[in-house]
Amino acid sequence: MDQQDVLDAQSGSQAAGASAARRKDLASALAGFPRVRLGHLPTPLEPMDRLSEHLGGPRFWVKRDDCTGLSSGGNKTRKLEFLMAEAAGVGADTIITQGATQSNHARQTAAAAAKLGMKCHILLEDRTGSNDAQYNLNGNVLLDRLHGATVAKRSGGSDMAAEMEALADKVRQAGGKPYVIPGGGSNTTGALGYVNCALELSDQAASTGLKIDALVHATGSSGTQAGLVAGLAALESDIHLLGIGVRAPREKQETMVFELAKRTAARIGVEDAVRREDVRANCDYVGAGYGIPTEGMVRSVRLLAELEGLLFDPVYSGKGLDGLIDLTRKGAFDGMQNVVFLHTGGSAALFGYPDALELPGYQPN
Repeated sequence: MDQQDVLDAQSGSQAAGASAARRKDLASALAGFPRVRLGHLPTPLEPMDRLSEHLGGPRFWVKRDDCTGLSSGGNKTRKLEFLMAEAAGVGADTIITQGATQSNHARQTAAAAAKLGMKCHILLEDRTGSNDAQYNLNGNVLLDRLHGATVAKRSGGSDMAAEMEALADKVRQAGGKPYVIPGGGSNTTGALGYVNCALELSDQAASTGLKIDALVHATGSSGTQAGLVAGLAALESDIHLLGIGVRAPREKQETMVFELAKRTAARIGVEDAVRREDVRANCDYVGAGYGIPTEGMVRSVRLLAELEGLLFDPVYSGKGLDGLIDLTRKGAFDGMQNVVFLHTGGSAALFGYPDALELPGYQPN
């Protein structure tokens, strides 16, 4: 941020609602976990003033986790720093994970395994039923293979945890040492990456005098939101955290996040700090299902490309943007001064949806 950005931000001694002492305590807790450095951190926190002017709402900022650096960046890099360290610690030589066809997580996991000299096997679940070659072979799928991972498809609705374990058994029988990472890297180890992001964002706000009123992001497998919930609870932050669901109905999404947040908070010694009312997910922007484009997503992705020069993905952050924009127009952020949108990366998936991104007669929102 430049000096004008700092001067324009609402300042205060309790910037971002977290004291220096609480930030120090959380940093100390995180230092106790093995971690391998994979990302370019801290990621930038930048204003989106053209979007703010366009919507006439609060001042919008973007936390650029698309700039983490690993295989074009994305939010999974933060999780993989802890997951891959754990894998190395148990002597693993093979990483196994799963995701949807255009999985950002799979792409970054394949890249992390390549960087650390491990084999990588990816199982991709067909959640859309699409026969489009661009969707099935381009974008993240192309990059999975480019990083040297083996890629196999599974039908929609498969028990992916069981499928990964069966593959792990085959690796063991062949003399390998597999380490299985759940979809999205969403377990307590992976969620530590977003506990760390909460700390990083709090440090950035405190150092610049920025009072963040709300933090909005896309939420799916739950690890990103659970880590943020646990981290903000540990910091006793007053930031209003809102996940925009991209897959599950609200009650299911919030329950998944809450349960994982509680388990993650227990690992950093603040289990009782996580409250159910702090887990919020708006799941009105999923559309027909996970990975299936919506008109609102397309308009939002195109709008940010045209207004801010930013690329968002069609599966995850694009639907999150749709929620942010629509809720702003409905007055959800009225009275707030600074709202941050967490950019979780994934622009490689745009190449899997070229036809969906063309709207006849398109005009900016």
